[in-house]
Amino acid sequence: MLDFNCTASPTSISSSFNKSLLQFLKSDWQTVKEHNPSIRNGLEVLLCYPGFHALLLHRGAHWLYRRHLFLLARLISTLNRFLTGIEIHPGAMIGERVFIAHGLGVVIGETAIVGDGTLIYQGVTLGGTGKEKGKRHPTLGKNVVVGPGAKVLGNIEIGDNVCVGTESVVLRNVPENSVAIGIPARIVYSPFGTEVGLSRESQPDLEAQSIKCLFERIKELESQIESLKAEVNASSTETKEDATHKSNLLIEEFLDGAGI
Repeated sequence: MLDFNCTASPTSISSSFNKSLLQFLKSDWQTVKEHNPSIRNGLEVLLCYPGFHALLLHRGAHWLYRRHLFLLARLISTLNRFLTGIEIHPGAMIGERVFIAHGLGVVIGETAIVGDGTLIYQGVTLGGTGKEKGKRHPTLGKNVVVGPGAKVLGNIEIGDNVCVGTESVVLRNVPENSVAIGIPARIVYSPFGTEVGLSRESQPDLEAQSIKCLFERIKELESQIESLKAEVNASSTETKEDATHKSNLLIEEFLDGAGI
């Protein structure tokens, strides 16, 4: 049996990287069935799911890459991109029970590490931020959810049970059991603990919260302005009343003959 050992995996990532190629493929096949209720049978997974095909080809390409057959590994990864629309560098380390949903436009860089149970949607990029060498792509922990169109860039660490929001751009480390949302992504701790990546309803809308705060501040400022205007008008009214009273007195004095 082919040895799929990846000794470079960090201690924070599961020892599943040491499993055989066949064990990985069996796990990938079962994961697709578990995540998609529309599947009728196992043959449908083998024939109709590009996310599974991409992982299947990547497992083989990575096995070759680990044995320094770089050109052949890159040829397989290029074929993988042509067939599935998913680009995974053969050097990337992907754990078990990883599910790539739909998958079109997914890009995973050479030094990226994807932990067990990760869910990756279409349009996701696990990329670098420059031309530096060495570890330059993100490390994802276990049970991470990366929403559609999200970009996780640079040599950063995404903790276990993290949810990265749709279209977010993550540029710094994200602690476990949290949500990263926005451009650039802001970290939000969730009271739901490890279920944060599973509950869409529990994800906060940071933009909506910011707009709400701005509206409240605008109302407060408008109220202050109205109060100031009322004070100014009151003062102005008093001044006009005084002037009118004085002019009335002058007219009365003139009519009484004081001005003749």
